[in-house]
Amino acid sequence: EFYSSLAGIMLLELFLVLGTVIIYFLLSKKKEETLPFKEGWWGKGQKPDAEEDTTIWPFKVETTEEELSDLFRRLDQARFTEPLENSCFHYGTNSVYLRKVVSYWKNQFNWKKQVEVLNKYPQFKTKIQGIDIHFVHVKPPRSPEGQSAKPLLMVHGWPGSFYEFYKIIPLLTDPASHGLSDEHVFEVICPSIPGYGFSEAPHKKDFNSVSAASIFYELMLRLGFNEFYAQGGDWGWLICTNLAQIAPNHMKGLHLNLASVTNMGFTHLLSILLGPYLPGLFGFQDEDVRRMFPFLKKGLYRTLLESGYAHIQATKPDTVGCGLNDSPVGLAAYILEKFSTWTDLEFHNLEDGGLERKFSLDDLLTNIMIYWVSGCIVSSMRFYKENLQKGIGTQKHERLTVQVPTGIASFPNELMHTPRAWAQKKYTNIVSFHFMPRGGHFAALEEPELLAENILQFVGKVEKEQLWRKK
Repeated sequence: EFYSSLAGIMLLELFLVLGTVIIYFLLSKKKEETLPFKEGWWGKGQKPDAEEDTTIWPFKVETTEEELSDLFRRLDQARFTEPLENSCFHYGTNSVYLRKVVSYWKNQFNWKKQVEVLNKYPQFKTKIQGIDIHFVHVKPPRSPEGQSAKPLLMVHGWPGSFYEFYKIIPLLTDPASHGLSDEHVFEVICPSIPGYGFSEAPHKKDFNSVSAASIFYELMLRLGFNEFYAQGGDWGWLICTNLAQIAPNHMKGLHLNLASVTNMGFTHLLSILLGPYLPGLFGFQDEDVRRMFPFLKKGLYRTLLESGYAHIQATKPDTVGCGLNDSPVGLAAYILEKFSTWTDLEFHNLEDGGLERKFSLDDLLTNIMIYWVSGCIVSSMRFYKENLQKGIGTQKHERLTVQVPTGIASFPNELMHTPRAWAQKKYTNIVSFHFMPRGGHFAALEEPELLAENILQFVGKVEKEQLWRKK
């Protein structure tokens, strides 16, 4: 019995290996394709005949007293619902804790001080494809001898903002002052995705990740960067991935702290079924097995439990968005829940959602205020519909691979784990893949040192081996 089942398994493995080899040769015959640049126009009404004004002008965050008194009036008039006893964050944001947040917001949070924090880095705007694009642009205070700063584009996601990068920027622009190697120093460009924060929202339908990537490509060229690095998590992962597909000869390296694979093949499915028993066959490390299995619990149930918001935003974002844009407390409840669960799933067992274990209320409220004062929650949610309405796996960019040298920092509390073996099918040139010791979805804000070290290590490797020249 034992030997016959062993023989059966060996036969199955043999067929798998042969099948994989055949598929590999069939697939590797495909020529390298790039993604077409998306020349859109997203302004109001008809596109004007005149050439677009390419001026770049300085921008500062400013709010009026009217806006603030309106906010406080709304906070004062908030209606709270009694939470279920002992429900912690299992039903979403717990309103006992939410009351504390609102009390802090009204009585201790100093928005004017946070505005100064936001304005400590130079910010700019420029019109691209008909809409105003906001970005932070920080140059190093000094460059080591004979070395120029490397341009690094960093792209946030939802429900984050450019502010997510404020703690990591100094580590990248001035690593020596923070105990890091200054072999490589960056000038950092953090744009707001159109429809997020202080970037104007598109006025037309169909603005997706490829549109955003095309706009950011134009931004980098306008700033005079012919070669650059790009880094992203959440939507930033997809936008930077698309940018690598549009302009592979301009991107020296792509660094991701989330790498999701949307085109699942037969081998993926097989690895989900047999991965725990034959990890080596599918290229899984022990840590992959630990993070992924049992798949029903850690893959399927977790996704169902945590993706309700995405379903709403991919279908009817404007409906629920009306409420969030009208109520600062509703907006805070919606966004804080994500910062709780996506930082650590276990935090839903705590009455305060574990929010202050990794973040300060000042940081959390600053991010929420960026959504509130810019009134961007609805347009930020629409990005889900634009990217997902045609179905997963249907877009050209999902079928194309990425040839640009890629580094992946895989954080243990990310919602979905993507093993290197899966990522490799999409990103064919992974030069660095690390299981990070701690941290979740909002890595730049939660673990800036770990992320900065990983970026520096990756760029060091790419530069030393001049990997981008070998594409």
